[in-house]
Amino acid sequence: MAEQAERVVPLTDPPGAEEKGPSKSALKKAAKEKEKAEKAAKRQAAEEAQKKEAESSDISKNDYGELPMDGAWPSDFPSKEDVPRVQLPQLLEYFGDASRTETPGGPHVVFRASVENARSQSAKLAFIVFSRGGASIQAVVAASDELSRQMVKFCSSVPAESYVLVHGLVKAPKEPVKSTTIQNLEVHVKKLFVEGKAEAQLPMQVADAERPIPVEGEEEAVDGRPIVTLSTRLNNRVIDLRAKHNQAIFAIKDGVVALFEEFLRSKGFRGIQTPRLLGSASEGGANVFEVKYFATKAFLAQSPQLYKQMLVAARFEKVFEVGPVFRAENSNTARHLTEFTGLDMEMEFEEDYHEVVSLLEELMLFIFNGLKDRYARETDLVRSIYHVEDFKLPSAGAVPRLPFSEGISMLRAAGEELGDFDDLSTPQEKRLGALVLEKYGSDFYVLDEFPLAIRPFYTMPTAATQASYNPASPNAGYSNSYDFFMRGQEIMSGAQRIHNATFLEQRMRAHETPVDPMGEGLRDYVAAFRAGAPKHGGGGIGLERIVMLWLGLPNVRLASLFPRDPGRLTP
Repeated sequence: MAEQAERVVPLTDPPGAEEKGPSKSALKKAAKEKEKAEKAAKRQAAEEAQKKEAESSDISKNDYGELPMDGAWPSDFPSKEDVPRVQLPQLLEYFGDASRTETPGGPHVVFRASVENARSQSAKLAFIVFSRGGASIQAVVAASDELSRQMVKFCSSVPAESYVLVHGLVKAPKEPVKSTTIQNLEVHVKKLFVEGKAEAQLPMQVADAERPIPVEGEEEAVDGRPIVTLSTRLNNRVIDLRAKHNQAIFAIKDGVVALFEEFLRSKGFRGIQTPRLLGSASEGGANVFEVKYFATKAFLAQSPQLYKQMLVAARFEKVFEVGPVFRAENSNTARHLTEFTGLDMEMEFEEDYHEVVSLLEELMLFIFNGLKDRYARETDLVRSIYHVEDFKLPSAGAVPRLPFSEGISMLRAAGEELGDFDDLSTPQEKRLGALVLEKYGSDFYVLDEFPLAIRPFYTMPTAATQASYNPASPNAGYSNSYDFFMRGQEIMSGAQRIHNATFLEQRMRAHETPVDPMGEGLRDYVAAFRAGAPKHGGGGIGLERIVMLWLGLPNVRLASLFPRDPGRLTP
């Protein structure tokens, strides 16, 4: 059998297997894309050439722009010797006399400010509103032989809230500018550099913060602008704090501290600084924050109370402190914070604890009258947003001072049902405040001699209570203690303190919430009185509450820079 011839496999692909080229539609599409890209490149090149040409002919190219982050001073900027540096609020002081603004070629000023808004009127004209330190002024940027259209365009596009460095000419406007605080002056901009540029889209605007916080259930403002809630404002607190009335709130808050210290120093008090980290919940309450402290744990101080007393026992005689206070209370109300600023004082007295009460009344009237005299503008600004009646003050020496029993009687006469020794609820406190205002014409009053059972263990019982002491009812009766109220809300709690170690131990064990006088954190406190201590008393004032109630703010969080409450630890 003859061998079958070996089949030869062709080296070429079979018919139809050859590779197909691009389709006509694909080639057409590619050509269009190429043409489009070429046109875009030509357009970009033309724009860049036009930009370069514009820059080369921009007579103001060195007079505007963004400053480098290293803070380098712009070239050719006027020196301090040639042009004064001013703050916006000073402009009225310097140039209130309109004739000074008519000086040919001047007066020139240099200042830093933030941009409230910038708007283009035309290719040759822009208006900017600058603000700083509670003052605002209108500025004009006008194209001329010495100022380019490019600079006008740049200035009109600076985002609101940007921080800028300005050199300008102070002039009198043709008509008063009603939208700014400085109405009889305006600035004609000569140079403008952006020092800190804001983003174009911010979470909220300062103008949103300059309206009252919305009431619960409110969805849309009367003017149609979106409502910005308290939560949104606090989440963006840096922007929120730029609002003029917020600046005023914290000027007033600082003023309260200054007045507090001024008065007490004039009375011979000494400032102190006590610990905020404690080894135990020393006052016996459960409302303390526990923190890790190396290999053990510590607690944040509820108040400087025990240390104030120990310092009086150490012969410091009269002490005061301004510092943070921490309360682990899950109170989500408009009047509670978990961290606030305490204004505390403690002092010896000669004969009767009412010496302390009288000094505290004098202190509060000094603060109130100081706010009226020194912070009237700030107070009026805030109250123009949060409308509230003027705070009605009694005359010196005429502060209403009611025994607790009288307060109970007034509430009962007004229809309230409560027992002789019941603690007052917040609504009852407000009701009593209204009754006191009606009867005595004062928004400020003192409630004296609280029931012993509702005061801390270190509170001295009244002489009558001690005389009728019954071991079966160790917390019956009244105490030498007092609360101060503004607009029907408590701002300060105080008392005469027990200064005898033996009696102090007895009261600690017999208290409604007993504590061990030999326990950690209390042992040293009790020992301080074994070495002999004078009669003494004092009080602790909530700073934020004073500010809130003086101004009529609807929420105490508005009086705290970065408030802390059960649901907020940031920012």
